[in-house]
Amino acid sequence: MASLVSSPFTLPQTKPDQLSSFSKKHYFLHSFLPRKTNQASSKTTLKVKCAMGNGLFTQTTQEVRRIVPENKQNLPTVKVVYVVLEAQYQSSLTAAVQSLNASNKHASFSVVGYLVEELRDDDTYKTFCQDLQDANVFIGSLIFVEELALKVKQAVEKERDRMDAVLVFPSMPEVMRLNKLGSFSMSQLGQSKSPFFQLFKRKKQGAGFADSMLKLVRTLPKVLKYLPSDKAQDARLYILSLQFWLGGSPDNLQNFLKMIAGSYIPALKGEKIPYSDPVLFLDSGIWHPLAPCMYDDVKEYLNWYGTRKDANEKLKSPSAPIVGLILQRSHIVTGDESHYVAVIMELEARGAKVIPIFAGGLDFSGPVERFLIDPVTKKPFIHSAISLTGFALVGGPARQDHPRAIEALMKLDVPYIVALPLVFQTTEEWLNSTLGLHPIQVALQVALPELDGGMEPIVFAGRDPRTGKSHALHKRVEQLCTRAIRWGELKRKAKAEKKLAITVFSFPPDKGNVGTAAYLNVFSSIFSVLQELKRDGYYVEGLPETSDALIEEVIHDKEAQFSSPNLNIAYKMGVREYQSLTPYAAALEENWGKPPGNLNSDGENLLVYGKQYGNVFIGVQPTFGYEGDPMRLLFSKSASPHHGFAAYYSFVEKIFQADAVLHFGTHGSLEFMPGKQVGMSDACFPDSLIGNIPNVYYYAANNPSEATIAKRRSYANTISYLTPPAENAGLYKGLKQLSELIASYQSLKDTGRGQQIVSSIISTARQCNLDKDVDLPDEGVEISAKERDLVVGKVYNKIMEIESRLLPCGLHVIGEPPTAMEAVATLVNIAALNRPEENIFSLPAILAETVGRDIEDLYRQSDKGILKDVELLKQITDASRGAVSSFVECTTNEKGQVVDVKNKLTSILGFGINEPWIQYLSNTKFYRADREKLRTLFEYLGECLKLIVADNEIGSLKQALEGKFVEPGPGGDPIRNPKVLPTGKNIHALDPQSIPTTAAMNSAKVVVERLIERQKLDNGGKYPETIALVLWGTDNIKTYGESLAQVLWMVGVNPVADGLGRVNKVEVVPLEELGRPRIDVVVNCSGVFRDLFINQMNLLDRAVKMVAELDEPLEQNFVRKHALEQAETLGIGVREAATRIFSNASGSYSSNINLAVENSSWNDEKQLQDMYLSRKSFAFDCDAPGAGMAENRKVFEMALSTADATFQNLDSSEISLTDVSHYFDSDPTNLVQNLRKDGKKPSSYIADTTTANAQVRTLSETVRLDARTKLLNPKWYEGMLSSGYEGVREIEKRLTNTVGWSATSGQVDNFVYEEANATFIKDEEMLNRLMKTNPNSFRKLLQTFLEANGRGYWDTDEENIERLKELYSEVEDKIEGIDR
Repeated sequence: MASLVSSPFTLPQTKPDQLSSFSKKHYFLHSFLPRKTNQASSKTTLKVKCAMGNGLFTQTTQEVRRIVPENKQNLPTVKVVYVVLEAQYQSSLTAAVQSLNASNKHASFSVVGYLVEELRDDDTYKTFCQDLQDANVFIGSLIFVEELALKVKQAVEKERDRMDAVLVFPSMPEVMRLNKLGSFSMSQLGQSKSPFFQLFKRKKQGAGFADSMLKLVRTLPKVLKYLPSDKAQDARLYILSLQFWLGGSPDNLQNFLKMIAGSYIPALKGEKIPYSDPVLFLDSGIWHPLAPCMYDDVKEYLNWYGTRKDANEKLKSPSAPIVGLILQRSHIVTGDESHYVAVIMELEARGAKVIPIFAGGLDFSGPVERFLIDPVTKKPFIHSAISLTGFALVGGPARQDHPRAIEALMKLDVPYIVALPLVFQTTEEWLNSTLGLHPIQVALQVALPELDGGMEPIVFAGRDPRTGKSHALHKRVEQLCTRAIRWGELKRKAKAEKKLAITVFSFPPDKGNVGTAAYLNVFSSIFSVLQELKRDGYYVEGLPETSDALIEEVIHDKEAQFSSPNLNIAYKMGVREYQSLTPYAAALEENWGKPPGNLNSDGENLLVYGKQYGNVFIGVQPTFGYEGDPMRLLFSKSASPHHGFAAYYSFVEKIFQADAVLHFGTHGSLEFMPGKQVGMSDACFPDSLIGNIPNVYYYAANNPSEATIAKRRSYANTISYLTPPAENAGLYKGLKQLSELIASYQSLKDTGRGQQIVSSIISTARQCNLDKDVDLPDEGVEISAKERDLVVGKVYNKIMEIESRLLPCGLHVIGEPPTAMEAVATLVNIAALNRPEENIFSLPAILAETVGRDIEDLYRQSDKGILKDVELLKQITDASRGAVSSFVECTTNEKGQVVDVKNKLTSILGFGINEPWIQYLSNTKFYRADREKLRTLFEYLGECLKLIVADNEIGSLKQALEGKFVEPGPGGDPIRNPKVLPTGKNIHALDPQSIPTTAAMNSAKVVVERLIERQKLDNGGKYPETIALVLWGTDNIKTYGESLAQVLWMVGVNPVADGLGRVNKVEVVPLEELGRPRIDVVVNCSGVFRDLFINQMNLLDRAVKMVAELDEPLEQNFVRKHALEQAETLGIGVREAATRIFSNASGSYSSNINLAVENSSWNDEKQLQDMYLSRKSFAFDCDAPGAGMAENRKVFEMALSTADATFQNLDSSEISLTDVSHYFDSDPTNLVQNLRKDGKKPSSYIADTTTANAQVRTLSETVRLDARTKLLNPKWYEGMLSSGYEGVREIEKRLTNTVGWSATSGQVDNFVYEEANATFIKDEEMLNRLMKTNPNSFRKLLQTFLEANGRGYWDTDEENIERLKELYSEVEDKIEGIDR
């Protein structure tokens, strides 16, 4: 649907309400166009310019800001060139210059202005440089985008000495240094002793910087007036200039130009040009368009409000909702405030009072506390707050101070919405863009406010390309105001009256899958949430006694037979009712035909599935609808939601009339529906579906990337929940036997029995299929003692790897934090990482040091299978576990609950001798471990333990439902970043411009070198020429950009951070320093990565193209080698041939291979490969970043055909290859084999950085490790089955994902299927448990076994297949209710 605006179209110039009829397909467009018609064009049609002409984000040019005076009286001409971030100064400055020129006194002014974003365009930049050649004065303001700041600096530097004045107001230091006014200069910025320069040195101050600058601006002119020197006078005029500029009104700007012209233009030296002092406005205060003045006292403002003649009684009544607005002062003083007025008027029209506050600096936290909170009661005056600035609350576009912002917002304690005006695009450009918002605006005005806890990034204002003025987008303003009032209602309404729609997911669509969510026991969680809400005063009626009974009621239609295949129907919606409740219903017909269609329908009505309990409705979200249709799965762009999907949300909002919807668990499909990536329009489906309902969303804490998509595209207030506590996989059956044999070998190896035990070890290892991972000698062959040690060492190392693998056991229940002992494995892993930034050494490193070893070296030797080192590493692992367990035991009571850790710790840490870890280690060989380092580490672990067992998941939900502020916090891996804890926070990602970090780059280098080493080892010493790899959103958030950094290091470039720590540049590493050829890459970015890190895609594309253009020998630069070959074959330029950064089309996600596999809706592997090529061949081009993702399948196929290896990363213990379908969905191994001319299968590798000892394994090794530690491991499957219904589904999911790997890579061993069959089917007792607990998922499990055999992935005897078929018809009958 988003694509419907990407073709040029012409609108007849009629009344806006008639526009809708001009085409069924474009019928949303009129709602974005400003209501005033465009006076400038008197022609009959209004052309809306589409498809980006120069491929950049904005097509506006400086010519709309150029004023050339007539100058009939031959006055001296003063030429002024200015560069600003936003266009709000344009109209004010234009008015000032026109009235100066009209007065015909002293001088005539020629002016031209540029928006900093326009300087990306080469032609515009050339014109800018030409304009500077005869300019007298240059003005710059708020230039904070580094690559553009450097362009400004280069251009202005050349002319600086010749120009009469250069004035730069707050910007990056590089640009500030250009300032010169007479003898006043800032070229020494940051080095001199004066107060002005000291101000710039305090970098860390963020927004405080702007405030101290404002104070200085207030006081300095008065002081400087009395200093005689020219220098002081020039400094004074600089500061007056800043006052004029911040004053922003046409009068102020007129006087500003007069002052500069009279004081510094040589041709006007003799003229005494009179000018008035700046008119000063309040720095911060309350402003209302109808009020007689600005207020700096909220009581005075409210008094005025109560006496308004134009307001009706409803608005003045004490029970009216009150919304606080946060505005930017510059828009008010420059008169560019019509978009603010529209929001105020819309809120008042909807019956809400408004308190609009503004600030002139970049710190809004003070004004928020001063004007929106009652100083006496400390309660907020308002029910919800909207920031219309788009910026972070503290620090604007410069440096942010998020802790300060969060502190202020926690005091305010109301929902905090951050809406955005378009800054870098005009309204039409945003409308026609599939990306939506400009990436730099996303980084500054969406990602940064999220770190404060801001939500709902709704674009409420556009920009006129001609005047540069902002105008309200009326449909968007309505959406924004309604949603803000609805969030405020949650604060005002009584709990017993509030209605809540809990929405669960069913994916893939099957009754056994109702309530799917990552790591979550959904129904037990809903049950505990509802019990708590009931206790808290919400009206919950008829709740059954147990969570199992709850499942039964939701998933069985009681009217049909007991075991009906249908879910419980909550509501039947007739077609006419559906169409009247769903204004966008007609837009769905293109994909799905006329309603009701055949999904969620009985042929006449649309069906809403679920069950109501008093004021709580538990509903089942419909699915995408096309997962079972192989033809639809091949489409490169995703289909719209179907009628049943739309009917569900229409029911929730308009019939059930929910006050809030609670999406339960990670994740549904609402936020992945087609539409712009960020900055929805009202033609975007997520925006239409969620409508006006406040959306609260329980999301797994370890998935910040998809949580961010839910925040941005479905306006969710995301609340994190914990993943289940991790445990070590342990050993079972033959693996356990092996470990006992190894122990006896170590004690008896020097007696005569050594050889005999080794033979047993070899045959047992073969039975356990370890011969696939370890080179075992033939049985019965004599081997020397040294070789025996090596064989045992390698087997031992493999067993240790399996035993210590972390896995989440069971499923989490909301509101049930782990016990202290359940947290031990997590703490051991937190202790295993060095944290140099906090001066913490890892426990294994401290212990290794005690016996004179370096831990990294020990990891390497152990990986090689050196027996004594494998043994030492095992001792270190055991000692780590023992020390941490003894510490945890000391902080818990008899019930295993953590008691006041702080006091216990103080008493432990008070007396060195009694420290439990020291006591434990005193009985091991590590008794001399460094006590200071241990103490620092255990203090840190104590803090982490408190966070792990804290519980605020239901608490935060209650806050959200009461219209309070939910504290934000990062998402990610609790082991790498314990700040993710405690859960129950509003999850955010990170500043997208801050990655990759230096630490991430260092880790990446290690992995890339190991990957290349491994590939050379497997391929006769040859370097891989091309590696095809995947970038995931969540992984890059958790690791701060490690996989992103790997790509940069493969091609041989380094990222370069700017003065504000943002990474927007790369530099080439010379070949001699790199010490190897540059490896070519084919990068497949997930749809989520594309949405969150488009700036980084730009960086990667620039890096690859830069390397392709280097003049280097082809055998040392494979990027260039392949780009030249491809350019010649396709007849295109080298830059285009070097396109390597691919993803889906904007608004689409995944290759759909996962949907095809999960729903068995595919014929053969070629069909899966076609899906991958058609969905994933959209390229990003750094030379035309505004064009979004453009299909480039030819280059994609040619690049993939050169791949020698495919590669993915695993970065945290709770998600592995078979846990989710994303990994195989993005695996091109078999596809590359088909594309390669020689038909050779590429090597396939997985980097595992889940532990301190990073590994690069082959894909088949990793799949085996996964199967042994999860699917085939009793500890894992028993843990799952303890969750009942959901547990069976988790087992089935692992098997289905294993089939997915067979389909895309062919790297799954036969024994995996064989042993799974022995575990779950041949064991009668197990089989009956599965069938009884969740017959629907058990049926799918049987179907998957049969499919694996039928597709040739599992070779087994006929007897097994017959048994599976028998069971299949038996369970089928059971489900259909035939034998009852």
